[in-house]
Amino acid sequence: MRRFTCVNVMSMLGILLATLVGAVFALPGTAAVAAVPGESNGGVRIMPLGDSITDGFTPYPGGYRVNLWQRLAAGGYRVDFVGSLTNGPAALGDHDHEGHSGWRIDQLDANIVNWLNATDPRTVLLHIGTNDINQNYDVAHAPDRLSALIDHILGTKPGVELFVAQIITEQGEPHASMVNTYNAAIAGVVRSKGSHVHLVDMHSALTAADLADGVHPSKAGYDKMAPVWYDALRSVPASLRPLRASSAANG
Repeated sequence: MRRFTCVNVMSMLGILLATLVGAVFALPGTAAVAAVPGESNGGVRIMPLGDSITDGFTPYPGGYRVNLWQRLAAGGYRVDFVGSLTNGPAALGDHDHEGHSGWRIDQLDANIVNWLNATDPRTVLLHIGTNDINQNYDVAHAPDRLSALIDHILGTKPGVELFVAQIITEQGEPHASMVNTYNAAIAGVVRSKGSHVHLVDMHSALTAADLADGVHPSKAGYDKMAPVWYDALRSVPASLRPLRASSAANG
């Protein structure tokens, strides 16, 4: 069975197209306008952060963010998804995100400070590590790289609520076992980071049958991810309140 990483020619073409569209609408001396602007400015800023599984790799652009957005809206929460990228269907009320197809932990880490300073999220949803495994990129030290990424997030935005997912499974060996080993290490990393970092068991939510290509979820798989994120957010009420309101509530 052919194995796909979280990037291919189609995703690269999509990124190029989004860049070109933004450039077309740019005015002299201004930043390019996003192809789909953030629709929910004013709500609690939430950054979906990761690779193509956050992006919503084919066959379902927007991925878990579509169903998560709908759940948040139905629950009466005002949120503003933030990030430097944008995609997804009309059913997704806010298209912004930081899901970079094909990227590893170290690549997110190299950019995270700039992204955080640009968007100032209250809450971060992190699902990363799949490409470290699929690219066989020093997998034994992937948890150490994750730890460093978490430290840089907390160092840049000390008040952020950070949700770190144990990544979804993959079809076939050795990748499925490598995912299990990595996820076991994630639990220990998160425990060491303090009360603002929360472990999310995303791995148990999906099986190999929920994958479209052995790596990326089908639409049904993404729809299984969404309630896991939603329940995690609701379990930490401060994550769905603006930072100042949260601080005031806590005295």
